Amino acid sequence: MAMTFKMATTGMWVTDECKTSFMEMKWKKVHRFIVFKIDEASRLVTVDKVGGLGEGYDELAASLPPDDCRYAVFDFDFVTTDNCKKSKIFFIAWSPSASRIREKMLYATSKEGLRRALEGIHYDMQATDPTEMGMDVIKDRAK
Repeated sequence: MAMTFKMATTGMWVTDECKTSFMEMKWKKVHRFIVFKIDEASRLVTVDKVGGLGEGYDELAASLPPDDCRYAVFDFDFVTTDNCKKSKIFFIAWSPSASRIREKMLYATSKEGLRRALEGIHYDMQATDPTEMGMDVIKDRAK
């Protein structure tokens, strides 16, 4: 398994699958969202779930566990007030209150390394519950 990027602060590695899936979402528009997780045993950041074009924000929100941390990227398509079609990519650091402290620390220290490996993200979001990353928040940030 080839590794693409080592996160120096935590010793975690981002797999090629993470970067490839992101590039497919960004350039080929074949995914609506990607959820990433850290496998502590192998010290790898891996793809947990990929949402197809038919899936949307509700499926992304349902993919995030209520008691485990995750990272996600979401490709949000919208139409501006000038009637222009636009797309913005959101990076979401999901750290629910019910997750373990050790896990929250691991995800917090590994966030920047993954974010740097995924070039082309427009907005960063940190969420501890679904209301902090609701569709209304995303629409407001994308303006």
